[in-house]
Amino acid sequence: MPKGMGKQLAQNKKAYHDYFIEDTFEAGIVLQGTEIKSIRAGKANLKDSFAKIERGELYLHNMHVSPYEQGNRYNHDPLRTRKLLLHRKEINKLIGETKETGYTIVPLKLYLKNGFAKVLIGLGKGKKQYDKRDDLKKKEAKRDIERAFRERQKM
Repeated sequence: MPKGMGKQLAQNKKAYHDYFIEDTFEAGIVLQGTEIKSIRAGKANLKDSFAKIERGELYLHNMHVSPYEQGNRYNHDPLRTRKLLLHRKEINKLIGETKETGYTIVPLKLYLKNGFAKVLIGLGKGKKQYDKRDDLKKKEAKRDIERAFRERQKM
């Protein structure tokens, strides 16, 4: 989690279910006109979004930002591709990891920091079906233990 992370506006909960997240990066996002107003209103969704490196730059695909209600003709396309801003060293690291070892770049969270919209992207390796089942079993066991502990404390 980056230091000074402000108000969280959207989260991709499915990313932690589908991927082992190895490393995270904080990226700025290039927005048009009324998009920031919609994002501040909490009308963004990262559910099916993914990041891709094209021509040495990082782009975010399928992030849905609802059109701003008072935006009239200045509104934007809700699913347009948005450019992510990272340092060249970080982009080069992502290029190397995704080409060689089969990692994927997954957006995890969208939040405000010092008035700017930021995206926390993660370098993730896909989970197999049995990994997902194993994680669910561990989570359920942990929940059962906590429940038993709470009941014991009540006595």
